Amino acid sequence: MIFCGSVVAGLLGSLIGLGGGVLIVPLLTLAFGLPISFAIGASIISVIATSSGAAAAYVRDRITNMRVGMFLELATTTGAISGAFLAGLLAPGVLGIIFGIILLLSALPTLFKIGEELPSGVQNDWLAAHLNLASSYPDEHLGREVSYQVTRTPLGLLLMFLAGVISGLLGIGSGAFKVLAMDVAMRLPLKVSTTTSNFMIGVTAAASAGIYFARGDIPPLVAAPVALGILLGALIGSRLLSRLSNRVIRLVFLPVIVATAVEMILHGLGIGGI
Repeated sequence: MIFCGSVVAGLLGSLIGLGGGVLIVPLLTLAFGLPISFAIGASIISVIATSSGAAAAYVRDRITNMRVGMFLELATTTGAISGAFLAGLLAPGVLGIIFGIILLLSALPTLFKIGEELPSGVQNDWLAAHLNLASSYPDEHLGREVSYQVTRTPLGLLLMFLAGVISGLLGIGSGAFKVLAMDVAMRLPLKVSTTTSNFMIGVTAAASAGIYFARGDIPPLVAAPVALGILLGALIGSRLLSRLSNRVIRLVFLPVIVATAVEMILHGLGIGGI
């Protein structure tokens, strides 16, 4: 049952760029009664598996923008280190509530443009032009090569730094903020945003997996079916993504965003946990 649930989590995680942890943690804690520390450890493994399974396929299919991903990863990792230092000074509960509310507000622009297939009228800003961040990808749903440009790059960089701070402070994944930063702020096509987020979250998760393993928070008999299920689901998702419209992906993305935000708020209030 853990394996089957992980397949679904991997499928959704690969489509919307959040990793499978959003679903894996509630599944393991609520359905199987595992301690939250084990669930978080398995969630870290699930993120690595989602990223490994889907990211390789998306890079091969030229949907992921690796230049954007590696550039923004500088801000995310810096933010994660800053968040880890701040964790002992600030109240994580209050921050969880604040960031949950911010996440809900950040999702509003996505709701208003739910029918948008591709962003229009986007021009490279000076930084995007200097770093050659614009690119193109083959869209099977539209049946053509889609070219796109990148704007508001400094704002995207700032949001990625905040995403890293959130991850370091609260010990949670920040894929939702990554996707929103690229989709809403930098105006990348949603498929590029989700696939680039998939590429990035694996790097972040791999950095912390060793710590969880050393603490004994990754039980092999739980992590193994989670990793295998997530990997299979991620591979299936990578096959589906290019055939789906951006509207359908938004319809899947928004409920998960809302659920993530609510979970962060409940975590901050001490009800349940992530």
